[in-house]
Formats: sequence, structure tokens, C-alpha cells
Amino acid sequence: MEIIKPSTIAGVMELLPDEQKVLDEMKTTIEETFKDYGFSSIDTPVIEKNEVLFAKGGGETEKQIFEIASDSKDMSLRFDLTVPLARYVSEHFSELNFPFKRYQVGKVYRGERNQKGRYKEFYQADIDIIGHNELSIYNDALLARVIFEAFKKIDFPNVTFHINNRKLLNGFFKSLEIEDSTEVLRTIDKKDKIGLDKTKSLLNDIIGEEKSSKTIEFINADLSNSETLENLDGLANTDSYNKGLEELKTVYDYMVKFGVSDKNIKIDLSITRGLDYYTSTVYETFIDGYESIGSVCSGGRYENLASNFTKQKLPGVGMSIGLTRLFYQLKELGLIEDKKKSEVDIFILPMDSKFNFYAIDVLKRLKEEGKQADIYLEKGKFKKKLNYADKINANYVVIIGEDEVSKNEVSIKNMETGEQFNKSIDNLDFGN
Repeated sequence: MEIIKPSTIAGVMELLPDEQKVLDEMKTTIEETFKDYGFSSIDTPVIEKNEVLFAKGGGETEKQIFEIASDSKDMSLRFDLTVPLARYVSEHFSELNFPFKRYQVGKVYRGERNQKGRYKEFYQADIDIIGHNELSIYNDALLARVIFEAFKKIDFPNVTFHINNRKLLNGFFKSLEIEDSTEVLRTIDKKDKIGLDKTKSLLNDIIGEEKSSKTIEFINADLSNSETLENLDGLANTDSYNKGLEELKTVYDYMVKFGVSDKNIKIDLSITRGLDYYTSTVYETFIDGYESIGSVCSGGRYENLASNFTKQKLPGVGMSIGLTRLFYQLKELGLIEDKKKSEVDIFILPMDSKFNFYAIDVLKRLKEEGKQADIYLEKGKFKKKLNYADKINANYVVIIGEDEVSKNEVSIKNMETGEQFNKSIDNLDFGN
């Protein structure tokens, strides 16, 4: 029989146990933070109907979707967690309470071009707040607070939220008599990737040199938050601009009130979020000093994302952490270390198979006491068994041999200090 060389497809991430512990710990910490703020967990299917996924027209995203090979070919793997959320809220509208605060951590699938840090299969960690008919702008600031706390808990307190408002942008473009700003927004969204000069060149082609110059001046001002807000007053006078500026000021003030320091906020007029469904607040989040790895969390407000599935008006605001990409980037930069800790606290080593039943009785006692314990029942020399316990970073090893069984005891070795002492099996407190 031909032996097939084991390998994964390009564009997926598979981790060794120590690395997986780090990722799992990050996921758990983020989820616990979401729960602490009253967000409910949901778990939508990985497979969705094409009519759901393509409801908003698809565009570039449609080219990246993995379709399921079937006779009907009417289903695909989800490419994000937001479209399934829109379907979910519409389908279960009468059973949910609004505002509906949801979180989901799950894998999504995109036909990304192979490159470092970009994956075909990856985890996203999303939170959204969905309202019925209306949703207070204060929620936009609350969401940032939750994400800020999550990053602090995974030891990345130095992040900066770059925030902007799409109404403000569209109102400014309207004042320049730019009626369709879609292409302008998409071009500005690429600024950090293609550079300022290339951005200006593209805008020249789209809206002409005069309007392009004014747009570049508008989005590229390097001012403090207070200076930016002051500078924006009266810069344009359209309903959209004035409403967007009011919302931007409110979100900024409430973020500070929620405990996100001014130094962790940057009012950045070049942040647009290229997706068309964002209508108000938009965010990009960067780790200070490591901006080159890109945004580690992004999102924004949408007025009616579920319009393709229901006549109910369901405005919302959401943010998403690209967990797999974040993990990869942080590991590449050496900002996270593998968790070299054991899956078990106490590891039981019978020195011979004739002591297995005695060892199992000890295991059961420890489990009844709520201890984290495991047992080694493989054959081999004792040195090999002890070496295994060392490799899995067990904190304590419980050694069982002839003397221990005859005295109704166990011998306990502290693997960190090397200290060893005996205890009765009726008193397994692991103190010497």
C-alpha cells in the first residue's frame, strides 16, 4: 500500500498542543469578557444557503466563497459571522429580546490568496448589539469598552481605536458635490496599503484634482482628538455631516466615560471600512508599536443589515476580532509564548502493572475531591515514565510501588522542587 505523505492544504492553521493552549486561552478570555457584559452566545451553522450568503449581491466576497459540492449546489461555507447573524435575528425575531446582545466565536471560510497571516479557514470573535427600529448611539462606545477590556485581559492593553463616522464622510463629500461616494470610500480604505500618493492619484481619476486635494487634506490631518473635533466644526454644512459629527463627538465622549483613555482613541478621518453596509460609526483597532500588522479588530454601525430577510428594521453595531490572524501575527512578532503547563496537576505512575488497580483507586479518590489528575498505564521502565511526566509538565507525580501499597500510602514528588514525601491515601493533601 502506498504511503501518503501527511500534509494540510495551504491556507489553514494547525497548531501543536502548547500553541493550541495559547489560542484556546485567548478564545476563553475573550468569550468570558463578552459574557461579563451580558452578551449571549449563539452558534450558527457553518453551512448556509447561497440565497442567504449572496443576498447583498456578493461582489468580491462572492468570488472567495467555498461552495459545497452537491447535486443542488445551493449551499456554501459561511465567509463571516455577520450575514448568518442577520439571517438568525430575522428568523428568530419573535423569540428574541431587543436590544439583542450576541457574541459568537467560530470558524469562517474564504478563498484568500495564499500569503502569510491570511487563511482560508480562520476563527472570528464577534460581538453585536441589534435593536428593533432604533438603537442608541451609546452602544457604539460600549462595544469599544468591551473590546478594550478583552485586549487588556489577554495582555495587550496598549491598543488604539481609530474611529470615524460614515455620515460625516458622506456629508463632507456631498458638500464637495460628490454624489456617489462609494468608490471614493473604497479608495480611501486602501490608503494604508497603497500609500498616500497612490491614493491621491486614484482619487484624481475618480473626482478630479481639486476635490481630491480637499479630500486628502480632510482625511490626512494629524491632530489631537480635541483639535480634530474643533477643526470639524463648521467645515461643512449638510444634514449628514452635522449628524455624523454629533454622533462622532458622542461616541468619543462615551468611550472616555466608559474608561477607554484618550490615548487609546484616535479620531481618524481616513477610516472608512470598505463594506457598503456601514452607515455611521466605523472602527479599526491597532496594537501600539505594531501598526504594520494591520487592524486586529474592526467593525461599525449598520442601520438595516437584515433588510434582505425581513421587513422589520433592525439597526445594529458590531465589532470582530480576527482571532487566527491575530494569533499568527503576535506569534511571528514573539509577543506571545507557548503555555508550557500541564493538562493535569497530578500524574499517577504505578511502577508495575500489578499496582494498576491500587493506582486507579487513588485516581478515583483524587477525582472525587475535584483534583486535576491523570494516570499512566503504559509498559516501560520507571525512568521512561518519569520522563514522560516531566515532558507534559506535571506539577506532582504520585509514585506507587511495593512499599507504598504495603503501607497504604503513595509517594509524592514535587516536579518543580524535586522534593519527595509520603502520604497516606486517606490524606492526599499534597503538602509536606
